[in-house]
Amino acid sequence: MAKPPLVFVLNGPNLNMLGQRQPKVYGRATLADVEKLCRTRAEALGLAVDFRQSNLEGELVGWVQEARKAAAGIVINAGAYTHTSVAILDALLTAEKPVIEVHISNVFRRESFRHHSYVSPAAIGVIVGLGPLGYALALEALADQLRGGRRKAR
Repeated sequence: MAKPPLVFVLNGPNLNMLGQRQPKVYGRATLADVEKLCRTRAEALGLAVDFRQSNLEGELVGWVQEARKAAAGIVINAGAYTHTSVAILDALLTAEKPVIEVHISNVFRRESFRHHSYVSPAAIGVIVGLGPLGYALALEALADQLRGGRRKAR
């Protein structure tokens, strides 16, 4: 039996604090809850998940570079690096894999500096403001993309 396509689910700074950090903004779900949701949804979609979190920009860049050879696609919540990291953008563009950008909160209802994303130019889609459900929806969209869905990656 063929191995299921591997998707890297990458999480940036402070996402390890989910459930404790600003629950009115991010909710009460922990990162472990998000990981469980992703694994359950991925299995139902015929995908495998490599779920990771780092507070370090360089580590995230390294994982994206690793995904170039190891993964079929990337779901990324780059956290605050979304708004600051050209390095993550460059890595995502170099990876040449379909990317879905996810944010738990609706960044457009927050501070204006959060309205700009350096990740978005590399993404085939962006999901914001739907809480942890956004990750499950990102996996669905990526599964559709990997099966040759209507929306083709650039």
